[in-house]
Amino acid sequence: MNEQGTLDRLEPGMVIPYGGNRYTRVDAELARAFQAGDRLLVVQESGALLRIPGQVDEVVRARVGEAREAFEALAQVQPGAVDRFYETFAGALERDEVWAQVVAANEEDVRRAQQRSRSTTRLRVSDKMRAAMIEGLRVWPGLAAQDDRVLGRVDHGDWQVDVLRVPLGVVAFVFEGRPNVLVDACGVLASGNTAVLRIGSDALGTASALLRHALRPSLEAAGLPQGAVSLVEVEDRAAGWAMFSDSRLALAVARGSGTAVMQLSSVARQAGVPVSAHGTGGAWLVADPSADGERFERAVRHSLDRKVCNTLNVCCIVRERVADLMPRFLRAIDEAGAALTGAPRLHVTPSAQSFVPAELFERRILVRRAEGDVDEPYASPLPEERLGQEWEWEETPELSLVVVESVDQAVALFNRYSPRFVASLIAGDPRAHQRFRQRIDAPFVGDGFTRWVDGQYALGKPELGLSNWEHGRLLGRGGVLTGADLAAVRLVATTAQEQHR
Repeated sequence: MNEQGTLDRLEPGMVIPYGGNRYTRVDAELARAFQAGDRLLVVQESGALLRIPGQVDEVVRARVGEAREAFEALAQVQPGAVDRFYETFAGALERDEVWAQVVAANEEDVRRAQQRSRSTTRLRVSDKMRAAMIEGLRVWPGLAAQDDRVLGRVDHGDWQVDVLRVPLGVVAFVFEGRPNVLVDACGVLASGNTAVLRIGSDALGTASALLRHALRPSLEAAGLPQGAVSLVEVEDRAAGWAMFSDSRLALAVARGSGTAVMQLSSVARQAGVPVSAHGTGGAWLVADPSADGERFERAVRHSLDRKVCNTLNVCCIVRERVADLMPRFLRAIDEAGAALTGAPRLHVTPSAQSFVPAELFERRILVRRAEGDVDEPYASPLPEERLGQEWEWEETPELSLVVVESVDQAVALFNRYSPRFVASLIAGDPRAHQRFRQRIDAPFVGDGFTRWVDGQYALGKPELGLSNWEHGRLLGRGGVLTGADLAAVRLVATTAQEQHR
């Protein structure tokens, strides 16, 4: 510790307290890496020690500062400027010369990811992704409003109180390695907010190309401040920790999966920053005794077209229907596999093992993993306690299978093991749906395929993030976060002028 009271070095074995009465120790690797000017974060929930290099911290603080200045400036821009930005940005993406620059950067990102045995499923840009980005940008014109919106009014006769919706502030995003999320984040401008983003290193080159060739020129053409949407162009994951620990943020949004998102959420919470996080994904589908067989089969098939967070991850079939629904289930997953690379990958719990043909446990298939193609069994046993695992597959559909005595048992398994995200019931009996919705602990509940859980598809608005209920329900909002949701409420009292005379 130096004279200014800040750490300028760490020593191996140094005791670091956390969580009130617990402690951890600095290991040799962290001690060697830590330099004067670096920042040490202690995650109070886990005791993890996170080093933020000084240079990374400086870049992040500068981007957040620019976003804060842009937020203040945004309230003064000319009417219609935000609408013009969305139109201009969409028009830029339609120009082939601009898109060619994005594609070239993406090809380099994909090449680098493949060299590191990283997933490229959601990294590759395509004409479909291009069209979706353009469509998403064109949702916002007409919805943008910098002015206060009156949500309600209470009249007291000689004075009144207006309830106004006002912008929130700077919204920080840490996104997984998908380039199109840069466009999604622009939705914050529609409600008068600004955004600062960190995108996974796999997609950073593509995102930077979008920023240089389309986003920044569109901000300038519309007369908006450059800091209105900015990108932290740093590969080091410490940039996410630095950003989420900045108390100038109004909201931190973490998108991705697993422990990384949970750690980021902890960093934000202990800095006093509200957080919206979606960690573990994976949807569950349950077949009731009254299920229509064809409807069940279609729901399974269409919930496995590609791997995203709302893809079918666990299927539960009630025992009394297993004789006729199991063949339909296997046919549906075979069709899903054939549409991609050839065959599916199935994990079978003890309750379902006797209902799956024995030869499927012996059959060998080629499974496409991020690290390459590997030889694995078509089906393999899975302990019940691992039902919460999300299968992060590439082009080989992968899911778990359970046979249950009742829908109530399936609900209990969901509430115990799942990330409490997406649940779907196939049933012909309306009472079954009513009971299911009363007992299931999920923010998204359906009666068919699971892939409907998407802000743009379901609500007609580009989503900024989805939230499960793994760590509790959300206060006063749904699980889809859009740019239109980012607001605070202001109360304004107006007194009759006569009282002041």
